[in-house]
Amino acid sequence: MNRRTRLLPAAIALAAAMLATSCSSSGSDDDNGSSADGSPSSPPAATAPTTPDGGTTPATPPDTGTATATPGTPSAPGPPTAPGASTPPGATPAPGTPGGTTAPPPAGARWQPTPGLAWQWQLGGTVDQSVDVPVYDIDGFENDASVVAALHAKGRKVICYINAGSWENFRPDSATFAKSLQGSDTGWKGEKWFDIRKLDQLKPLMAARFDMCKSKGFDAIEPDTIEAYNQNSGFPLTPDDQLRYNRMLAQLAHERGLAIGLKNDLDQIPALLPDFDFAVNEECSQFDECDRVAPFVKAGKAVFHVEYKLDTNQFCAKAKSLGFSSMQKKLDLNAWRKPC
Repeated sequence: MNRRTRLLPAAIALAAAMLATSCSSSGSDDDNGSSADGSPSSPPAATAPTTPDGGTTPATPPDTGTATATPGTPSAPGPPTAPGASTPPGATPAPGTPGGTTAPPPAGARWQPTPGLAWQWQLGGTVDQSVDVPVYDIDGFENDASVVAALHAKGRKVICYINAGSWENFRPDSATFAKSLQGSDTGWKGEKWFDIRKLDQLKPLMAARFDMCKSKGFDAIEPDTIEAYNQNSGFPLTPDDQLRYNRMLAQLAHERGLAIGLKNDLDQIPALLPDFDFAVNEECSQFDECDRVAPFVKAGKAVFHVEYKLDTNQFCAKAKSLGFSSMQKKLDLNAWRKPC
């Protein structure tokens, strides 16, 4: 399973219950039945493209946001000087794109997703490219440059999902992370929290992953598990440790001309809002926390939001009133979606 939900006690219980009946990111029972809105969900690619409100594919690509500099975002320094930073295993550089770090882009060059953009979040299985939305969020390692290019040809913006806060034994670059960086289990098989205090070691490794996203043509990054300070990580992490680490990630993304989203980490939204270009949130309706994510919309930045347990009639009204880009998804994050 590729996705990581936040590991608060209630979420752990939910994940355990759902994993008992669906432990695979592809080929699950959810894939073989009908979708929540009554349409077949197997295979997703066989479904005719429709808009979130049930209409047909528009003649022109949908608006995907503007490319302007984020107000209040500090100017990024030059690229990191990590020795030997290069495209990690699994990366497919775009034609003519060398491996390694890139020069900082011109000011205002990166994508800025605006509130209300519909999106698709698929981390399990072959990406269903027929979903008619302007934004896709897909796994950076498991999709090559051709997938990103195909989505771009349809007028989509594409976000690169990367685990930035915990080690995963199934990633092709897993051997590059020293044992000393690995702490307690996250609750997902084969994963351990990073010691985010060790910026000197983690920065070049994250830079290499972000270079992979850049070389494949992605427009933005979704860094996952970036709130280790309030988890049982195995390290004495503080909120300031997390702020330093998350700002380092934002700097690395911006140096490469990539937008970056703040994944959950609600307590630090006031401090990190200037550093991040959008938010990705799981289950703020389930835990009655959506008002805490609303500052992103007030700043003109998109909030990409999902609920797993609640049906759309339980959260869409408020989500729409807040300007969120919301939908219901299955926990394994396959192609199935039920948008607001």
